[in-house]
Amino acid sequence: MHTLDDIKDLLQSCENEDDFARLQARALETTLQHVGPEIHFRGLIEFSNVCSRDCFYCGIRKSNKKIQRYSLSQEEIVELAKWSAQEGYGSIALQSGERCDPVFVDFVIEVLRQIKSETRSELLPDGLGITLCVGEQTKETYQRFFDAGAHRYLLRIETTSPSLFAQIHPTEQHLHTRLRSLEFLKEIGYQVGTGVMIGLPGQTYEDLARDVLFFRDIDIDMIGMGPYLSHHDTPMSRYAEENNRNRLLIFRKSLAMIAATRIVCPKINIAATTALQTIDPAGRIDGLRFGANVLMPQTTPPGFRRNYLLYEGKPGLDENALETRLNLERQIESIGRYVSKNKWGDSLRFHEKHPQSPDSPSGK
Repeated sequence: MHTLDDIKDLLQSCENEDDFARLQARALETTLQHVGPEIHFRGLIEFSNVCSRDCFYCGIRKSNKKIQRYSLSQEEIVELAKWSAQEGYGSIALQSGERCDPVFVDFVIEVLRQIKSETRSELLPDGLGITLCVGEQTKETYQRFFDAGAHRYLLRIETTSPSLFAQIHPTEQHLHTRLRSLEFLKEIGYQVGTGVMIGLPGQTYEDLARDVLFFRDIDIDMIGMGPYLSHHDTPMSRYAEENNRNRLLIFRKSLAMIAATRIVCPKINIAATTALQTIDPAGRIDGLRFGANVLMPQTTPPGFRRNYLLYEGKPGLDENALETRLNLERQIESIGRYVSKNKWGDSLRFHEKHPQSPDSPSGK
């Protein structure tokens, strides 16, 4: 059992080249031993940047009047999902700004139902696997999403430190409601994902180590986390100079967090996020080398990607979905790994806890 001090030591290895290399080797060995060399793709559809929240770090916060708001139609979303299925992804991730109004909830339910109906095939008899990422909702709404076909849900907590959480959110947003939402999701039967931002102003190694312990102690199924990157149209833009100055260290801390999480939680799914590639062109591939086993290639049409900027410098804004896939596959092959095809790629840890849980036969 890893202690807080054990995890701090793992994280602090990012400040020493030899220790960092040993951490990378240990994390990769753990990955290959427990979840294998496969990389699972989730076709990422950012279907709306309309948001009711006002998080201080986020470029699509509701108070940002400088971006053009958009929402893809049901037909557009379903077509992107069908393209993902045709490309062999096996799973998609539906992500949007946070809304909980009835119109939005009903829309998401109809989208989920149609995707499940129209992506069934011989290779995917249960249709695409679906990860949903649309923020805090009521337990009833989570249940309705689940019944409509979403079986994974990503709800990033951003930090488990109450003081840091308060620093980056308005007063009406609370850490305890985020925690309660994660419990709702677990009770319903989702594969539950969360994650944190790394490199927040004032964040310590102890804060990050407590985040990893949190992942372990709530027995999470999947993780999506990455570096904090500033956006000039947010209240936290005042930290932009500091953020830019510390980018290399933040990048290394992010890789160390992936590695430490893999070592402490060896059988979960961990995504290498696009934010890593914002700092370094090979950032997502480095994430795989440090313990990640999931990538979320963009399928959002290029014309909309520029308006879904949670942070500045997001890569691949002018690529189409096919170019994104081919570029990632070439990079993955260069490190001796390969992409799974027509599999949901569910969390091994989840299925250990729920051996009778339904799964796509092609994804077992």
